[in-house]
Amino acid sequence: MTFQQRRDLARCLRAIPLEEVLTRCGARPDRYDRRKWHTAVGVLSVTGAKFMNWTLGVGGGGAIDLVTHLQHLDFKEAVDWLANYYFPGPPPISALATPQSGLRLPPPAPSRLDQVTHYLSCRRGIPASVIEPLLQSGNLYADARANAVFLMRDPQNLSVGAELRGTTDRQWRGLAAGSQKDLGCFSIPAESRPTLVLCESAIDAISCFALHPQHRCLSTAGARPNPRWLQLLLSQGCQIYCGFDTDAVGDAAAQAMISLHPAVQRLRPSQHDWNDVLRARA
Repeated sequence: MTFQQRRDLARCLRAIPLEEVLTRCGARPDRYDRRKWHTAVGVLSVTGAKFMNWTLGVGGGGAIDLVTHLQHLDFKEAVDWLANYYFPGPPPISALATPQSGLRLPPPAPSRLDQVTHYLSCRRGIPASVIEPLLQSGNLYADARANAVFLMRDPQNLSVGAELRGTTDRQWRGLAAGSQKDLGCFSIPAESRPTLVLCESAIDAISCFALHPQHRCLSTAGARPNPRWLQLLLSQGCQIYCGFDTDAVGDAAAQAMISLHPAVQRLRPSQHDWNDVLRARA
C-alpha cells in the first residue's frame, strides 16, 4: 500500500461514527445521557466527531484517535484495527501482508488456559462440550497474556494467522503478527459441511455453532464482504449464509457480500450478535 493509499484509507476511517467504535470496543451507553459512554478507560462524552474522557482529562477527534485511546494502540495499529473491522472497500491493511512478513503466532501458555476457558464458558456462555474439541485440535489455546488464540487455517489446513481475544477486564481483540486472513479463516468444525454460516469473529462463529450444530461456522475476522477464500467455497456448491452482526456495519457488509455473490443469503442474529443470542438463551 502506497503512502497516498494509506492516507486515503485513514481519511475514510476517521469518518466512522464514534458510537459504532465505542460499541465495538465494549463501551456501554449511559442510561440517562445519550452522549455519555462508560468505557474501560473512563467516562467519555461524544459530540459529533469529538470525544472527551472526563476521567483522564484528555480528548480527541475521529475514529482513529478514539481507537488509539481505547485500545492503547499507536496510529498504524489503530488504522489496521479499524480497517479489519469496518472498512468494506479496499482490502484491509493486514490482508496485504506478504509471506515474507512471517506469521508469528504467540506460543501456547498452558498455565493460562484455565482463565481462557473460564472466560469462554462463564462470561461468554459457550458450552464446555463445544470448547473441549477446539482445545484438543489445537485450534484454540491460551497465550502468556491469557488471550484466547483462535487459529486461522487455509484449505490445506496450514496456519495462516490467528484471532486474539483478551479475557481480562480490558476489552481487546486483534490478530497475531503476520496473519493473512484472506488466505484462510477460523472454522468450527474444521471439516466440510453443506451449509456454512459466516460470522464476524471466532467467538461469534463458536456461538453460532453452539446454536446450530448442524452447520459449519466460519469467522471472516471482521465484517468483510469479500474474503478471498469465499469464492472457493461457493464453487464447491456450499449453501452460504452471511451471519454478520445485526447493526449498521453488519447489514451494510452483508448487503455488499450478497451484491457480489448473489448465492449468499442473509441470516441475521436475533440479538446484536451470535454470542448475545447464545447468552440470552442460556
